[in-house]
Amino acid sequence: MLDIKAWAEYIVEWAAKDPYGFLTTVILALTPLFVISAALSWKLAKMIEAREREQKKKQKRQENIAKAKRTKKD
Repeated sequence: MLDIKAWAEYIVEWAAKDPYGFLTTVILALTPLFVISAALSWKLAKMIEAREREQKKKQKRQENIAKAKRTKKD
């Protein structure tokens, strides 16, 4: 079975003996996740902006329709 305590001790020992190698490995392992996170954040921001533009367009249309109905009644 997986011995988590021994694994954790190995990681701590590795980090103590070779901190630069340990940090380099951690950074290299996490870099793809940071890139994916940045891409997904950018995509989400674009989607939110598009939704806000669409809502503003619909609101403007509704205001124009209401304005046109008011002028017809007058």
